[in-house]
Amino acid sequence: MKLGVLTVPFGARPLKETLEYLKSLGLEAAEIGCGGFPGRAHCDPEVLLNDEKALAEFKKAFEDTGIELSALSCHGNPVHPDKKTADMFHDHFVKAVLLAEKLGVKKIITFSGCPGDHEGAKYPNWVTCPWPDDFLKILDYQWNEVLIPYWKKTAAFALSHSVEKIAFEMHPGFCVYNPETLLKLRNAVGGTILGANFDPSHLFWQGIDPVEAIRVLGKENAIHHFHAKDTWIDPKNTAVNGVLDTKHYGGVLERSWTFRTVGYGHDQQTWKEMISMLRMTGYDHVLSIEHEDALMTGEEGFEKAVEFLKQCMIKDPAPSGMFWA
Repeated sequence: MKLGVLTVPFGARPLKETLEYLKSLGLEAAEIGCGGFPGRAHCDPEVLLNDEKALAEFKKAFEDTGIELSALSCHGNPVHPDKKTADMFHDHFVKAVLLAEKLGVKKIITFSGCPGDHEGAKYPNWVTCPWPDDFLKILDYQWNEVLIPYWKKTAAFALSHSVEKIAFEMHPGFCVYNPETLLKLRNAVGGTILGANFDPSHLFWQGIDPVEAIRVLGKENAIHHFHAKDTWIDPKNTAVNGVLDTKHYGGVLERSWTFRTVGYGHDQQTWKEMISMLRMTGYDHVLSIEHEDALMTGEEGFEKAVEFLKQCMIKDPAPSGMFWA
């Protein structure tokens, strides 16, 4: 396994300086935002697809530091009911695919997206229960008329440009938010291009055991990428209000749960079990740190995550034999 990071928190630094900083801490990989919610601070496809010199300099920054470009990220909602918004996110994804082809990158990280509740809707509608029956009608429209057709067409486009993996972050608020919905969309589209960007932080607060989720998705070879981010669940607030929480992330004392850097939500044993299950089910690639901790600066939270994960990771290849058995 390799240790990496989604570089969004360091967008104010030049790319080369960021990669040198990562190398100084012992990291081996970087996931770069190139559109959508992660932004384009380190990687603007509008420039790199049209300027060979800029593209060469971008590649050289990775070559000089020895940092692997593990994935391009352009999280967005390309099935948003507002056509202008949907077109923007779709365009960002298309540009990410074209840039990935030029860079030899095989993996793009994004969201599944969430449509509205009918063709004339203005905002997305995330359905969380089956009754009243209106909600089942919404789900039928979202999946069968919008989501599945969109991703069938878009996955085929990505494959035609040498992108082999589209990794959905299973994120509440979007149609793919847990292993069941991920596999539903993957099976409906067909093939193996769709898979998970497995981020346990979004699963913890839903009551999902990430170890068991890894077991299920790993058996299907459906884990394409891994985000190392933690969540602290406030037992008192959750006991009163449950886990669905729309309060601002900054209101840590009032919220039912809060994103934390790894180790500040769950202990080493939990993370060691996740990493071991990743190894057991065949994922032996990058653990990409994502920093969204309201209590720490990007640098402090990131550096604490690096030291924590170094104690949990399995670095060497799996043994070819067992001398004791």
